[in-house]
Amino acid sequence: MDTQRLSGLGLESVPTTSELADYLGAHAQAIYDPHTDGRGPSGIRVGREIRYRVSDVRHWLDDLHEPQPSAAIHGRQI
Repeated sequence: MDTQRLSGLGLESVPTTSELADYLGAHAQAIYDPHTDGRGPSGIRVGREIRYRVSDVRHWLDDLHEPQPSAAIHGRQI
């Protein structure tokens, strides 16, 4: 895919489930299962594949972000 040419059209990248899983270092099922039960990134069906807008993936990852635990929670004082 010529991503440079597509970015000139104002389109963002839309990786497949496998491409996204490879990028995240996860199994494709770890992307597909949350997607199908509504907990994962929104997808776009293109033929037999599901593709994901990078902006939707970023939003999904932001929602998964776990904040740093406070030192006071662990019994330590700052």
